[in-house]
Amino acid sequence: MNNRRRMTGVVTSNKMTKTVVVEITRKFRHPLYKKVVYSSARVKAHDEIGCQIGDQVQIVETRPLSRDKRWAVETIVKRETRTADQGVGE
Repeated sequence: MNNRRRMTGVVTSNKMTKTVVVEITRKFRHPLYKKVVYSSARVKAHDEIGCQIGDQVQIVETRPLSRDKRWAVETIVKRETRTADQGVGE
């Protein structure tokens, strides 16, 4: 296996062609104040698989594919199950 960085995140947008926005969240303890801090970053990733919003995916670092894309979707860890009536305001 190669030594490229791999991270897991959740797909938040798939409106672009062959591109998804992945939100990576991490939780760590602050070194001085010892409080748990949540940090998140949103990156654009190249998608040949066809991810949906809410899918948990593993992304891998690649060469620059465009101005913003430096990641590619490697695998879908967990698919989001959506019902037909979800999102309808009542």
